[in-house]
Amino acid sequence: MKILNLYAGIGGNRKLWSDEHEITAVELDPEIAKIYQHFFPNDKVIVADAHQYLLDHFKEYDFIWSSPPCPTHSRMRTLHNVQEHMKDKYPDMQLYQEIILLKHFFKGKYVIENVISYYDPLIKPQRCNNHYFWTNFIISDIGKDKRKIRSRDIKYKQLRNGFNLDQFNISTTFKKKVLNNCVKPEVGLHIFNMAYKNKQATL
Repeated sequence: MKILNLYAGIGGNRKLWSDEHEITAVELDPEIAKIYQHFFPNDKVIVADAHQYLLDHFKEYDFIWSSPPCPTHSRMRTLHNVQEHMKDKYPDMQLYQEIILLKHFFKGKYVIENVISYYDPLIKPQRCNNHYFWTNFIISDIGKDKRKIRSRDIKYKQLRNGFNLDQFNISTTFKKKVLNNCVKPEVGLHIFNMAYKNKQATL
């Protein structure tokens, strides 16, 4: 099966998928792409704009996972103690461009993941592990992670996500950023399995 993993980060969503598939990962940041390639040497890693790559290549794949940038949609923007340090920004509508494109023109299974937004979603998502997911198949919730990984130290974040970044010459701030942006591996596996479960209902 040919899989496209967009905005791949260091591969949290992909970590527990098997290596039997032909996986292409697209990541804009070259440093993050190098880390992904280290952990997943059999995957094809492309340093590029994932949004444009999706438009150019979506018909070539059987399964697509996309995790577009979430900061402009996050409920964090409504917190007063955060607003003081953030610039006003429009929500990044590329999220909805990808949802509409895949919903109407993609023949395989797809997943688009993002945070719970501060506004009512313009297109209704499913919800799993306190995140939104737009898919063309039904997923079940696996419950909210109550361990609040974002507030924990880097050692815990690495252990929780299954990635040891100590071997890389990167700053503590950079480590924290990529670990916070990880889709929890168990969630990635759960949703992948739901996509290909026998007699899986489709939307």
